[in-house]
Amino acid sequence: MKGLIAYNVKAVGKIDYRPLTLTVNDKRAIVGGLVGETYFGWMFVSLFWVSEKYRGKGWGKSLMESAEKEARKRGVRQVYLDTFSFQAPGFYKKLGYREFGRLTQFPAGHDQIWMSKVL
Repeated sequence: MKGLIAYNVKAVGKIDYRPLTLTVNDKRAIVGGLVGETYFGWMFVSLFWVSEKYRGKGWGKSLMESAEKEARKRGVRQVYLDTFSFQAPGFYKKLGYREFGRLTQFPAGHDQIWMSKVL
């Protein structure tokens, strides 16, 4: 692992990797969360979830906006993520994300969709 990190640093300079974890709650329990990381001037959102009861009420939008705000503080200028066709591609499109890649039939009957956004 050290050898790979050293090779990457030699190629691109400082990696500036930082994890990012955010949650939202309704005063009783966590009702949504985001896990991601920032590096190379980008943020990658690896996990994003809002409880079904709270969807469509602005909780998810607020959570994504908070993550984007923190990313900007870190000097990030672009975000990328992946979602499945049965999950939330429409939600991300409403927030300004654009599709840049797709794996069809992954899983069978659905697609994995890669999306990005310039901050």
